[in-house]
Amino acid sequence: MQYEEFIESASARTGRPAEIAESLTHATLRVLAERLTGGEARDLASQLPKELQPDLIPPTQEAQPLEAQDFVRRVAEQARVDEGEARKAVAAVLTTTRESVSHGEWEDVASQMGRELDVLMAGAQ
Repeated sequence: MQYEEFIESASARTGRPAEIAESLTHATLRVLAERLTGGEARDLASQLPKELQPDLIPPTQEAQPLEAQDFVRRVAEQARVDEGEARKAVAAVLTTTRESVSHGEWEDVASQMGRELDVLMAGAQ
């Protein structure tokens, strides 16, 4: 998937203009990078458009424990939106990410995220 397609998909899922969806996409991926090990973040980045890859450079090599509520709060702070909008955007961006990478890569992400991933992705409904 190309960058523009990724942003358009996130925009359609959030119902927000592309510029806002773009900001929310970058914020979501930056927080996701904190939650994954460095190796997994790099693996995920390698399957996404090059414009999104810098967002998946984790601040540390170890995954940081993060509850779903904290994940959403960090995205809201970075994108400067309320938590309700961030919750919907996180679900939209994660769904778009899942569609953009191989099944095996997404399974690797899911294995690190555990139940938290299900909670975050449920925000789209």
